[in-house]
Amino acid sequence: MIQVTKRRILSGILIMPILIIGATELAIVYDGMTETLFDADAALVLATTVFPDGTPSPRLQGRLNRALALYKDGTVAHVVVSGGFGKEGHYEGDVMAAYLVAHGVPEDKIIIDNEGVNTAATARNFARLQEERDFKSVIVVSQFFHLSRCRLALKQAGVTTIGTAHSRHYEWRDLYGTAREFAGYYVYLWRY
Repeated sequence: MIQVTKRRILSGILIMPILIIGATELAIVYDGMTETLFDADAALVLATTVFPDGTPSPRLQGRLNRALALYKDGTVAHVVVSGGFGKEGHYEGDVMAAYLVAHGVPEDKIIIDNEGVNTAATARNFARLQEERDFKSVIVVSQFFHLSRCRLALKQAGVTTIGTAHSRHYEWRDLYGTAREFAGYYVYLWRY
């Protein structure tokens, strides 16, 4: 009788973290795939890989194309591109802005943040920009699995009206990205 109880307790101890991780992952995917769109002052596009030749990776093009669609249909008035100086030797914000200009967004509608070296820095930079420009709302654009953490970082930085839009570019490595977001979300929740 005591053995059965110990076994059940041990099983519960082992199963509980799996259930918590699984539930969190499902929530992250559901949240990211459920877009929140409204007329906003800006789309905020977070950077990812730029190739050594200075062109955006397909993943980054997916994010930019989503922001481009939001701009062209009048959902957003400006596009803020945020990234850092990548290991490939390019300022990601500059590359992103050039892509948007090449696809019809006027330069005066693009705001470049080349100091957005991670999600938290991007959120803090946007909060300052929002105050300077008197923006009232933003739609953050990234991969679906990244959006929960983006929204959390923006809220922590003081941004209150936040919509979301996800890239339509999907890859097998999105499975890894989704798994990684479990840790990323909780680190942001406790650290920032």
